[in-house]
Amino acid sequence: MSEQYKAPFEEQLNNCQQHINNKLMAAFSSLPFLDSPLATAMQHGAVLGGKRLRPFLVYAVGEMFGLSKESLDAPAIALECIHAYSLIHDDLPAMDNDDLRRGQPTCHIKFGEDHAILAGDALQSLAFEILAKQEIPNVALSDRLAMIAELATSSGIAGMCGGQSLDLEAEGKQIDLAALEQIHRHKTGALIRCAVRLGAYGAGTRGHEALPWLDQYAQAIGLAFQVHDDILDVIGDTKIIGKRQGNDQQLGKSTYPALLGLEQAQKKAKDLYKDAIAALTELENQSYNTVTLKQLAGFIIERNS
Repeated sequence: MSEQYKAPFEEQLNNCQQHINNKLMAAFSSLPFLDSPLATAMQHGAVLGGKRLRPFLVYAVGEMFGLSKESLDAPAIALECIHAYSLIHDDLPAMDNDDLRRGQPTCHIKFGEDHAILAGDALQSLAFEILAKQEIPNVALSDRLAMIAELATSSGIAGMCGGQSLDLEAEGKQIDLAALEQIHRHKTGALIRCAVRLGAYGAGTRGHEALPWLDQYAQAIGLAFQVHDDILDVIGDTKIIGKRQGNDQQLGKSTYPALLGLEQAQKKAKDLYKDAIAALTELENQSYNTVTLKQLAGFIIERNS
């Protein structure tokens, strides 16, 4: 990402983070048992840091079609609740057994495994409650239903959960590059594609017509995100990345640097960035403004956390 675009983009990202945090806190403020360990654990898992890349994608794609933030808030918040629940469960001893997330104690370390499991379960339910009930101005009911179906598919066995299962099965085993990509196109890529699709569905027919190129873009940045995550696990600083550096290696996980070598893994991330830009060029030819989506693709392979 060139320096002339970097500062405005980072300001956009920071504004989105604050906006989503405010919306999440508003959603939590209406929860029953607000001071209970469960509600507190939910807030800890969802509001304590995070780049908010997935909701940012929802807004970036929706605004490309001229949608207002108000029309995109519900899908963006719902998606972030799903992402937060997945991280809480991913950190559990039965999964990755992490004690740090975003530089803070993970949910099960702070609140116990029992409340961490329940917090993840409750965040998943809250996501669908928000998407089903919250006002979504100027979006047809059929498109709201498409959003609900997309979020369910992307977070279930055909998406994130299926990818997590494949990842667990692969621990301690030698797998090839194709198998590794299958894991991450589901575990990480599914929710990123979901973010892009949620933004597009809000635009009705125009959004549906753009899905072939948006899906290509999402597939490329979703995999690039994971490749870069694997690179950070090798060269990142624990204080910056907010979790234990080298944890993947300790768990015996196959990663892109392990299979390709660090230099080739970095090259793959750059190649995926080029694939994302190529997909956006097709949308530019239809007079859509893709500047923000281009900047996000660059950010994904240049971030340090």
